[in-house]
Amino acid sequence: MKPATSFESMDDFLSLPRLTGLVLSPDGSRLVAPVQTLSPDRKRRISALWEIDPAGGPARQLTRFAPVETAPAFMPNGDLLFVSKRADPGAEHSEKSDADDSGLWSLPMRGGEAELVLSRPGGIGLALVAQDTGTLVVICPNLTGPADGDSQRRTARRDAGVSAILHETLPVRHWDHDLGPGKARLFAVEQVGDATGWQLRDLTPDAGGALEDAEAVISANGATVFAAWHVSHPGGRESSRVVAIEVGSGNRVVVAAGDERAEDQHDFTSPAVAPDGRWAALIDSRAESRSQAPAVTLALVELASGERRDLLPGFPLWPMSPVAAPDSSAVYFVADEAGHCPAWRVEVATGKVTRLTRSGAYSHLCPSPDGRYIYALRDHIDSPPRPVRIEAAGTDQDPVTLEAPGVVGPLPGRIEEVEARAADGARIRGWLALPADTAPAPLLLWVHGGPLMSWNSWSWRWNPWLMVVRGWAVLLPDPGLSRGYGEEFMQRAWGQWGPVPFGDLMAITDAAEQRDDIDATRTAAMGGSYGGYMANWIAGHTDRFKAIVSHASLWTLDRFVAATDHPGSWAMEWGHPDDNPERYELNSPHLHAAAIHTPMLVIHGDKDYRVPIGEGLALWYDLVRHQVDAKLLYFPDEGHWVLTPGNQKIWYETVNAFLDHHVRGSDWKRPDLL
Repeated sequence: MKPATSFESMDDFLSLPRLTGLVLSPDGSRLVAPVQTLSPDRKRRISALWEIDPAGGPARQLTRFAPVETAPAFMPNGDLLFVSKRADPGAEHSEKSDADDSGLWSLPMRGGEAELVLSRPGGIGLALVAQDTGTLVVICPNLTGPADGDSQRRTARRDAGVSAILHETLPVRHWDHDLGPGKARLFAVEQVGDATGWQLRDLTPDAGGALEDAEAVISANGATVFAAWHVSHPGGRESSRVVAIEVGSGNRVVVAAGDERAEDQHDFTSPAVAPDGRWAALIDSRAESRSQAPAVTLALVELASGERRDLLPGFPLWPMSPVAAPDSSAVYFVADEAGHCPAWRVEVATGKVTRLTRSGAYSHLCPSPDGRYIYALRDHIDSPPRPVRIEAAGTDQDPVTLEAPGVVGPLPGRIEEVEARAADGARIRGWLALPADTAPAPLLLWVHGGPLMSWNSWSWRWNPWLMVVRGWAVLLPDPGLSRGYGEEFMQRAWGQWGPVPFGDLMAITDAAEQRDDIDATRTAAMGGSYGGYMANWIAGHTDRFKAIVSHASLWTLDRFVAATDHPGSWAMEWGHPDDNPERYELNSPHLHAAAIHTPMLVIHGDKDYRVPIGEGLALWYDLVRHQVDAKLLYFPDEGHWVLTPGNQKIWYETVNAFLDHHVRGSDWKRPDLL
């Protein structure tokens, strides 16, 4: 009898705990991770903080589960700050729920109950703690106007029944939420006298939407906050620079910014500051243009002189999430590489680059204060995030896994690497997840989103093992535009979203179908976001698949560009359709609607602001108009991703029923709750 897995039942899968972050205490003795699980009524996700032993001992739960229990940060004395939507037990009852807004809580190192440190109308978004001094800065949303009148303005809006938002620049929405009326600001937190009360001092009264992504760090001495500062430009273009803000005075200077007059424009984000205060490492992204794909490197700025240099000249991959070494001698980062996302180290003095890990995808790097280890979360296609310990001086190592909640148990199959050659000779590689059964399996081609992404990490949302357990072989390829293969690989498909990746996908599908363990007569294709766009393109260019699922997909590109949440970024690559129609005509799937004969399942959420619902509705109408055998699964209250547990279950039930009917010949069975 084969062992039971967590994938045979969607209820079991949805119940699995999920690690979403990792922080290390200043003395290196404690790791803390937020862990999500289902609420008792199974309708939403709630979270709690868990302590993980860096030495590998048992993990223990620190806080009770609440709607939000996240963003942990240690004070120098070991007290743990965190953001939570738990109700304050000492607060008087009001008409508005105590837990509507998130507050900042503190869990004493000595033990005991967590105490509310700071609350504010609109909530607390994030707390920055200076490693040496304990200086505290928080990020909070604030309505237009002085910070000390924010509460009164919120009350006045609520009492008047006003929900309107006045915008003067782009963007107005982001992924699945409206921007405003509150905009993020940085506040210094100062104690009032000897009492336990605290007051906030506004450091960025003119921020507007500049701090929307809350990418900020505070120096070890607490004197300066370094933040990504977003700028809106005429015509809808957006850019990002890094600024330094003095905590004492609020004075702000630019650390790094691109030259807006130059054709080769750059954005700077993700600051990491040396503990000794000498330098800051920044992600330096060359903005895309109509002719050139973006390129990413790591810039190092000497803070005393302002001198900036490329820390990774000639490095072919995209660095992400930089973190300073405790002795300020190096920068740790992660970068996608050929189906993995290893952890790396670059020496500040010499530029020497070392790959620390061999396989897997890493995030939340936490260097230990003694310089010996790096703690991180590791995941991969075949493993959800797990806390691990890495030797800081090692090379291509397999890390030590630490004990934590969220073990999934045995997989229902195995993972193999596959590759093929594209028409231009480029190597196309991907993962093939295979069921345990040795019989030839039907093949599901699953195209990733992005498109500047890679199949290299675990996904709770797009999980191939939920299909493998049902007997599918799932092909997870990285076609042109994917990250982790160098700039040339991306450039070959730049401006050709449809034609070049389509050829790559068909080449690697051909290679998979030639295997003895694949049934080439039973195939399907699926994708979400850019993967959904590609599913639509595939539908209009081949009849080789028996069914296609298209989630949150782009369909009519010239209409999409003005409705998406960040139209300026799109226009940098594509131009405006009035001025540059040829690229839209080359790549828009809707122009091939009449060629679609394959049965299609269209899925879209009404709160999707990245790919607005109009794209899904236009696709659905064209399929109906051309009498294609098609269905529309519509989620009125979901965004780009389907995140509510009940809706996730329905998503998979509908996809499985549709694919089983058209590929495996089963009778169509409408899900019971639809």
